[in-house]
Amino acid sequence: MQQTKTPRLGERVLTAVSRDPLHTPHRLRNDARLAAATACLAVVLALVVQDGRRPDALGWALLAGSVAALAWRRSRPMLVLVVVLGCVAPYHALDNSHAAAIPGSLLALYTVAATARPLYTVLIGTTVIGLVLSVMFTVNAHQGLETLRTSGWILAVLVVGADVRIYRRYIASVVGRAERAERSREEEAARRVAEERLRIARDLHDLLAHSITLIGVQTSVASHVLAVDPDRLDRAAIAQALDDIAETCRTARGELRTTLEVLRTDSAEANGPLPDLEALPGLVRAAGADLEMRTGQQRLAPAVEAAAYRIVQESLTNAVRHGGPGVRIKVAIEVAGRLLRVNVTDDGSVPGATTGSGYGIVGMRERARSVGGTLSAGPRDGGGFEVAAALPLQQSEALA
Repeated sequence: MQQTKTPRLGERVLTAVSRDPLHTPHRLRNDARLAAATACLAVVLALVVQDGRRPDALGWALLAGSVAALAWRRSRPMLVLVVVLGCVAPYHALDNSHAAAIPGSLLALYTVAATARPLYTVLIGTTVIGLVLSVMFTVNAHQGLETLRTSGWILAVLVVGADVRIYRRYIASVVGRAERAERSREEEAARRVAEERLRIARDLHDLLAHSITLIGVQTSVASHVLAVDPDRLDRAAIAQALDDIAETCRTARGELRTTLEVLRTDSAEANGPLPDLEALPGLVRAAGADLEMRTGQQRLAPAVEAAAYRIVQESLTNAVRHGGPGVRIKVAIEVAGRLLRVNVTDDGSVPGATTGSGYGIVGMRERARSVGGTLSAGPRDGGGFEVAAALPLQQSEALA
């Protein structure tokens, strides 16, 4: 079992310093312990250091009040400072042991400097130094001069507190940027997953819908041959229909296997073999359509060829499904300028055409848009249906 590495003392100190004091866990409990330690130190200083008279009952009460307030120093830093000053000012004015009140006062000042704005820190520091000097000069001139000489400690505490506050804000900004970057990466990953799911859905729709539609049409042909004249069975026609069904199944199985292999691969760059224009004649022939293709020697991007293939495939599927097995379909593909134009028309003359869900046309538009092209689909004047797409010859143009 792997053991958790214990952080070093320096790492724990840096973690404690960089943590926001207003939102740290167990701050009341920890501050109460710190207040108790400060109280012990104050008692020792009051009994040992002879820089004033030993506190009487009132002096001990004022000293205890100034120290006890430190238990809430991070919850209410300004209020605690006011309470500490309210107890320390009369404590010094009564000429009690001055060193005893110094630790608690400096701790309260540090807390305010580490949590308040720099302007507030400057104003508070000026006020505190002025108040202390006024009280100490009231006691006697010697104590006032001694306090003036050692007031640099007050400034040092304020500077350290302000520096710690700046460091904490810097750490918070770094952590915030890291969190925002992580959220951006997660959102980008989620977007890529959604796009990949959409691509998979289009591929499976184009593949399975086309193959299943052709199988349905070929099965209808075989059924029609059997039903027309059972006594004079056309075995050749039935055999041809069954062969077409078997060939369609093999083609669908091969394309499905290719799609699944691409999905199983670990390579993020693997796109797998894409269908191209060379496969169009077999696709069009299987659907019983006429093909007219004039592309010349123009080089096309693989993604553009795949988009053209899938658009023709879906158009043939829709024409056969909605027009019936006797529908006449014409496919025309040509290069015009810097565009590859794809046009699929049918006469829609067969009655009983069915209506679809509309996902096929949506998928074709997405196919065209994915390479920067456009697609229109709708009824033709005089009957029938037409699908027209204009695709850039190069995918780089599509992405511009």
